[in-house]
Amino acid sequence: MVRRPVAWIVALVLCVEALGVGAVNWFLGVVVDRQHMSLAGLDSHLMSVSSKAGGIVLGLHFALCGLVALLVALRDRAPAGPGRALLISAAVVHALLGALGWGLVGPHAFLYMVVVLGLVVLLLMTHDHPDAPVAPVSAAPVPAGPAPRGADGAPVTPPAAPTAP
Repeated sequence: MVRRPVAWIVALVLCVEALGVGAVNWFLGVVVDRQHMSLAGLDSHLMSVSSKAGGIVLGLHFALCGLVALLVALRDRAPAGPGRALLISAAVVHALLGALGWGLVGPHAFLYMVVVLGLVVLLLMTHDHPDAPVAPVSAAPVPAGPAPRGADGAPVTPPAAPTAP
């Protein structure tokens, strides 16, 4: 059943991360609101609501990416269309957060973000190649019977392929 455990791991990590990001941003919003903190004269209530909204949006984004990874694991097929775009956006977000995390939080946050980035990229790359070999593309089958003829009775041939100048 579990042939490619990367998708299961990515789904679990992204869902846990969605809860963590949402909870941390919600907590920061509550702290800012209760302390009536202000940054350069900004309204503390506005900062609190922005932190909570950002946590919800980012948490839902990671949860949706986790759902896509779970569907990849269940179907054992590569993500396509919007699901693939979501996973790519999660990889980009983790790369940016990793770059910011090194300076703001420290190397542990950077390493975590790089590990999750690597898992998402690994998920995207390993499901691109099917297990079964693809049959080689052969020439078009030759139709049985006489060759098609035009109105003047001459054989119909395809136009010549264009050549590079």
